[in-house]
Amino acid sequence: MKRAKFVAAALLTAALAVPTATAVAADSYGGGAHAWAPAAGDTGRISVKDNSSDGDPVKAEYFRTSSADTKRTLWNHSGPGTTATSGDGSKIYKFKACDENNGDPDDCAPNWTIR
Repeated sequence: MKRAKFVAAALLTAALAVPTATAVAADSYGGGAHAWAPAAGDTGRISVKDNSSDGDPVKAEYFRTSSADTKRTLWNHSGPGTTATSGDGSKIYKFKACDENNGDPDDCAPNWTIR
């Protein structure tokens, strides 16, 4: 019985010592745009993919914790099937995907995705 308690305590200690993944992925879809964060497992990066063939670019509009009142935009002008990824920075806490419509309102996700 003593051995079982020792093994249980050792396993609990090991489980607490091993870091766990805190980056929970979130997705946003607007028109032909798909945005997600964290990108590449980094809470300071966001990606946006163009899933349409309409010839218009896609973008992700997002906010970082270090500048909570500054809306940033990641553009993807590379065409259908391509993905653009932002540079690293502070955690991205709110974002949405948009498909640009030249001259017309953009097709954006209806709500901000909050992480």
